[in-house]
Amino acid sequence: MKDIVSSNIEIMVETQFIPERSVIEHNRFFFTYTVSIKNASLQTVQLLSRHWIFENALGEIFEVKGSGVVGEKPKIKPGDIYTYTSATEINTPTGLMYGSYQMLDENSKGFNAVINKFKLIMPRVLH
Repeated sequence: MKDIVSSNIEIMVETQFIPERSVIEHNRFFFTYTVSIKNASLQTVQLLSRHWIFENALGEIFEVKGSGVVGEKPKIKPGDIYTYTSATEINTPTGLMYGSYQMLDENSKGFNAVINKFKLIMPRVLH
């Protein structure tokens, strides 16, 4: 788990390898990730969109941009935490994810909440 602070937005991420959804013999490794976004600012913010970068163990990059997260554009009040779970599949047993959320404050000022790199790791791959 990593805690990332950007514009008073704290982002915590937990990942989990899901063996029953993975097909290892076909290089399909499935992971869930649970993101908690805490608004440590003094005003309500809204998450408008996301930009994810996935990097496999070979350094290959895949990007996803889209509106909101899991079909929502949550408004997060000061001190509140918004949590959601999503999933991804990569073609190596280890990889990285990182990116940003595009946010809007009460004054209609946009800003990016940066998500630093975190690891996707199939258990027993690294010693």
